Amino acid sequence: MVGQAGGSQEEPLRLSHGPTTESPGNEELRRLIALRGVSQGGHLTPDDVVVTSGATEALAVALQAVARPGDVIAVESPTYFSVLQLIELLGMLALEVPTDPSEGMDLDSLEERLRDKRVKAVISVGNFANPTGALMPDASKRRLVEMLSERQIPLIEDDINGELFFSDVRPANAKRFDTDGWVLSCASFSKTLAPGYRVGWVLPGRFKDAVIKAKQVSTSATASLPQLAIAEFLRTGSYDRHLRRLRTAYREQVECVRNAVGESFPSGTRITRPQGGMVLWVELPRGADSVELFSRALAAGVGMTPGPLFSPTRKFKNYLRLACGKPWDDDIAQGLRSLADLATRMLD
Repeated sequence: MVGQAGGSQEEPLRLSHGPTTESPGNEELRRLIALRGVSQGGHLTPDDVVVTSGATEALAVALQAVARPGDVIAVESPTYFSVLQLIELLGMLALEVPTDPSEGMDLDSLEERLRDKRVKAVISVGNFANPTGALMPDASKRRLVEMLSERQIPLIEDDINGELFFSDVRPANAKRFDTDGWVLSCASFSKTLAPGYRVGWVLPGRFKDAVIKAKQVSTSATASLPQLAIAEFLRTGSYDRHLRRLRTAYREQVECVRNAVGESFPSGTRITRPQGGMVLWVELPRGADSVELFSRALAAGVGMTPGPLFSPTRKFKNYLRLACGKPWDDDIAQGLRSLADLATRMLD
């Protein structure tokens, strides 16, 4: 402050950084995230959680903590295109591993690639993968964790859809089977609560210091107010009530879209039956070109995502992804009929 007459010295300006602005994140929010992990069978403390600016930053800092430009990262094929973009942006190389549309990554194929390639890390979405909606069985998750831990290869788990299950019980995440700290589990509230808040987290295991260092370079700290708001929502129990309603809505919306595809798309079309999440993976008959279909659909005002975007080598030419995040209405129904008509005419 300004010194008074009489010669008192001016006090230096002091900047106070409370726990809400520290790189690991708000302590209360970290405590509540850890508590949810414990209730699901994990062994977590607030110190095991690093809050991030959404799931994208969680994946980014996890990758930067375990790999460098030029390193090979094994990914599911197909996998979410943002993951592929992130790997490319960081100067790393994506190695595709075949994926079963129901049960996720083919672990036998992964094991072969671990012998043949210098894989630095693996990214896996065990719970309701995007775009397939695949749910990896618990036994496979355990095998995956053990396989990689034995080789000291980090597993970056994207568990952003883990809370969006349609059954009565939340599926386990891979982190639950991690005893040596080789799993970095990433998630966020973007798909379940408020995308615009941009609040996610990573459970970094043995890589905590490297993750915090990468975050400090990236965004320094996640915004305080969204963290405080979400912490309050979790503390009151409102979040779980909200999740129950959201799961019911997504289950109904996914089923409505599935039925519409089955009724109107060309004969021979195949579609996944996910047990959670909000996406459907559609295989059109051979000869279909989903990139060309995307162009025609865009001109008609209909949205879809072509299959080649989910592969670094542009596979899945006759596949497409449909998002089911919006409430079912006449506009969506009409859009799907228009898309089906475009696909039929393309094949004819």
